[in-house]
Amino acid sequence: MIRISTIFIAICMVLVAASLGLVLYAVAGISGTESAIVALTALTFLILYNAVSMRLRDRSDVGGQIADLSRGTADLARQVAEFGRRLAAIEGRIASSNSTNSDRVQSVVGEINELGGLVRQLAATVSTHEDLLAGHAPAPAPAPVARLEPEAPIDLIAPFEERPVAPPPLPLPPRPTPPAVQTQTANAVQTVNGRNPTQMLATLRNAIDENRIDIFLQPMVTLPQRKVRFYEAVTRLRDERDQLIAAEEFISIAEASGLIGRIDNMVLLRCVQVLRRLMVRNKDVGVFCNVAAATLGNSTIFAQCLDFLEANRALAPSLVLEFKQSTFRGLGPAETENLAALAQRGFRFSIDHVTDLRIEPRELADRGVRFIKVPASLLLDPRQASTSDIHPSDLSDLLGRFGIDLIAERIEGERAVVDLLDYDVRFGQGFLFAPPRPLRPEGASATGGAAPNPAQDIQGTNGSGTSSPGAAPAAPSSRITGNAALARRI
Repeated sequence: MIRISTIFIAICMVLVAASLGLVLYAVAGISGTESAIVALTALTFLILYNAVSMRLRDRSDVGGQIADLSRGTADLARQVAEFGRRLAAIEGRIASSNSTNSDRVQSVVGEINELGGLVRQLAATVSTHEDLLAGHAPAPAPAPVARLEPEAPIDLIAPFEERPVAPPPLPLPPRPTPPAVQTQTANAVQTVNGRNPTQMLATLRNAIDENRIDIFLQPMVTLPQRKVRFYEAVTRLRDERDQLIAAEEFISIAEASGLIGRIDNMVLLRCVQVLRRLMVRNKDVGVFCNVAAATLGNSTIFAQCLDFLEANRALAPSLVLEFKQSTFRGLGPAETENLAALAQRGFRFSIDHVTDLRIEPRELADRGVRFIKVPASLLLDPRQASTSDIHPSDLSDLLGRFGIDLIAERIEGERAVVDLLDYDVRFGQGFLFAPPRPLRPEGASATGGAAPNPAQDIQGTNGSGTSSPGAAPAAPSSRITGNAALARRI
């Protein structure tokens, strides 16, 4: 757009040229044509002069702007160089810090590897001593009695949390069982094995009606620290004489008679009660509760269980529902839908009774499985490397990629622990760590009260001997804290 000053100068030049021509015509007597030519010539010279002067002025302005731009560019270059120097210094510091941290990590890793080697050497030494002591120990008790030994009175309600980190002491030679205990255990075995299915069914019905279904807890520990992380709820039945019957003796009859649903309902109720009491002291504890395939497939019974679990949905992260491997392999449409309903409510699943290592971790993880319990003998069986799709030593890493933890169960010796550590197994369960131990019946007082029956008397003494009816219970010799004290009050 033309500036006002330029228009003003042009008008002035036209006026000056016209005035010059008018003066020549009026004063000098020159003709009009000649006066116009002179005026036009003067206007041309004025225009040329103005153009040249404006060009010179613009050139000087542009030169000043170019000089200013050059100075700004030089300042910008200096600032960029300063930023580059600072960035190089920061990169050098970061590289030095990373190198230092890497050296520290390598040193820590080396120390951890040394500690792991020492732990393996210690476990191997303990296993060697155990083998030596077992070679000079007296002959063990008969097989049926040994099978029910975890339920013997002297082992019940021992503290679960005592010495969680230190490895177990060297095993002592087995002490002879008192004659009274041997007689009672032998009688229990003979009584259980002597029942025919009809008598067992009647005993099972009476036990359910009279609420004589007991819960035993067996801890699952971390390896190699041996710190209790979970508990598995094991079901035991008491007959009319308060003698214990293992689950293997009555589960098949309960499934055939349709009573397994009522048993699962009672067990779920007990597991939730136990879990609530354990979580008062330790929020990280969890309880594994077994559920039968018949319960999962029965719509009426499952609806009752689902309503109860929905009411206790806050415990879902700590309550793990456990199914057999055969149950997962034989899921029908109804069972799959019910399993998805449980997973939708946040409950996690575990698989036990594993008979082979043909496992699809992706499919199991999609269905909500977060734990798989494999017998230690199956993991350590060299024949599994040829019969399964993956070597047992790589199973833990494979399951871990899909968020599934591997638990080695039925561990009975230190040598098995040493081999399982090489397989990167993080959890273990078995008689080596602790047998299943009973809980005090619901409503029983921690300090005594009415005279308990023999089974309750055994459960309340913590292995210190049975008290006679009506006698005040003896005070414990030492104070027990943590989950052990909580278990005594349950």
